[in-house]
Amino acid sequence: MSRRCELTGKGVMSGNNVSHAKNKTRRRFLPNLQMATFTSETLGNVKLRVSTRAIRTVEKKGGIDSFLMGTTALKLTDEAKRLKRRLVKASALAKA
Repeated sequence: MSRRCELTGKGVMSGNNVSHAKNKTRRRFLPNLQMATFTSETLGNVKLRVSTRAIRTVEKKGGIDSFLMGTTALKLTDEAKRLKRRLVKASALAKA
């Protein structure tokens, strides 16, 4: 399982540990990923591995449905694009 947010695509970054003597050694900055269950009005419960920043953003936007519909496909990961397609299809069937 990769260390990547399934909604935003936020992943591992690299940098340096810098000692008092200015010695630099490479290190990795891991994202704070959590398993979160979002309740969608049309899809039901959706379980995703997302960063805490993404959880806050989804809550601010008013839920997973409005987050996916309000975000362009360029900013979403493949998993989020699949969810968005399912959401659009389910909402189209509900309106018809």
